[in-house]
This record gives sequence, structure tokens and C-alpha cells, in this order.
Amino acid sequence: MIVLAALFAVTGAASNAMGTAFQRKAASTVSRGGGLRLVVALAHRPAWLIGIGGVMGAALFQALALLNGPMALVQPLFVLELPFALLIAAQLMHRRLPPAAWWAITGVVGGLALVLGSASPAGAQNQASMMRWLPVLVICLGAMAAAVAVARPGRPPLFRAAVLATASAIGNALTAALLKSATGKFAEGGLPAFLTSWQTYGFAVTGVCAILLLENALQAGLLTASQPALTIGDATVSLMIGITLFEERIRTGWWVLPELIGVALIVWGVLRLSRVVGTQAAEAAGARSSSA
Repeated sequence: MIVLAALFAVTGAASNAMGTAFQRKAASTVSRGGGLRLVVALAHRPAWLIGIGGVMGAALFQALALLNGPMALVQPLFVLELPFALLIAAQLMHRRLPPAAWWAITGVVGGLALVLGSASPAGAQNQASMMRWLPVLVICLGAMAAAVAVARPGRPPLFRAAVLATASAIGNALTAALLKSATGKFAEGGLPAFLTSWQTYGFAVTGVCAILLLENALQAGLLTASQPALTIGDATVSLMIGITLFEERIRTGWWVLPELIGVALIVWGVLRLSRVVGTQAAEAAGARSSSA
């Protein structure tokens, strides 16, 4: 089950990265329009349709991963989405990744392997009592609301981007927890149990909120401020939710040392990769403005 969950999670990360890369490629071909006009224009691009398929596939793979394994294993594996996205985008845009990006990818993959191998997350519980859900919901939703209040217009752009991305990361982690519970209901009682579960409607609402927060974070400041907060925040909060809500377990004692080394490698790699992504986004924007 653990191996299956890991396989679904890695596939989901790759699918989401593919969706993001193809959507960006499609968006780069549309220079004008907004709102509904933009959606209509994008819908005529095969790359955009492929991207939408990738995002939908990622949601399915994430649900299957969460159904078969602990959040503490599944959600950290979605850190791989960032390296996957860079590799796919480089092929689509016919670009070569710089050596620094390859070193950063090695750091992320190696750090993730070290963390998960050392922590050995375990736990097969998909449901939790309302007494456990209440504090998780209050803390997560309260933190998201506080972030929105703190990151009000007028604050420095980098600060706003990082805070809003952190709020989005919390929303993603809470959405994953609700999705895990809802898919567990589906596995146990079929479609009627899924449709009558409050967690089903909960993950739909929190998922939309997380997306809106991310969009605002991307508009507020540079990708180099939002991407690390989003990637690292999601994995960290998901780990804490998995332990406190679903009673998942990780190894402690002397295992903490290699776990911390792995975390440091992931953080370093994500920060370096975020700079590469930010540079590519700036170059793409410059190319679009010069051709307009």
C-alpha cells in the first residue's frame, strides 16, 4: 500500500507539472484579452486542453495516493512537482536547464529521499473524530484568514506574496486532509457516502480558496517569494495535520538528524529552483512584450 501510495503521488506530481507547463505554453501564445475572452482563446489551444487534462489527472492520482497511504508520505512527494515542471517546460520551450538547476533538482530529490527514508511515515487511518477535526479546521482556517488580513494592499510586494502563498499552502494541506477523508468515505460506502459527507464539500471549498490565494500571491510579488512558501509550506503543514489528525507516525530519536539534513537540502533546492522559474517567467514576459 505504501509503495502504491508513493507511486500515485509521484505520478500526480508529474501530471500536475505537465498541466502547469502546457497551460503556461498556451498562455504565452495569447497576448490580448482577459476573463471569458481569454478562456475562449485558450480553449482553442491544444496545449491548454492537455494542461487541463494534466491537472485533472493530478487530482485523481492525489486522491488515490491519499487513499492508499499517509499524508505524511503523499504530500511531501508533491514537492517533486517543481523539478518536473522545470524539466517539462525546458522541453516545451526548447531550452536547456543551467547546471545550477540540475544541482538544485539533485538536492530536492536527494533531500526528499533522505527525509522520507529516515522518517518512514506510517498510518492507514482515513477518518478522524469531530473532536480532532475541530482544532485542525479552526487553526488552519484562522491562519488563512489572518494571512489575508496581514497581507493587505500597501504592504511590501515580496512580503504579501510570501504570506499569501503560505496561506495557500495551508489551504492545500487542509484540502488534502479533507480529500483523504472523503475518498475514504467513497471506498467504504460508495457514491452515496461520498456525496453525503461534509468533507466532500469541505475540500471543494478549501481547494477553491487555496487557488484564489495562490493567484493573489502570484499577482502580489515575484515567484521567488511565493514558490518556496507554497512548496515547503504545503509539505510541512500536511505532515503536522497527518500526525495530529490521522495519528500518523514518523521515526524520531537519532533519525531526526538525517531528517533535518534532508529538509535543509530540499529547502536549498527549492530556493534555487524558484530563482530559475522566476528568471524564465521574466524572460517569457519580456519576449511577449517585445513581440506585442
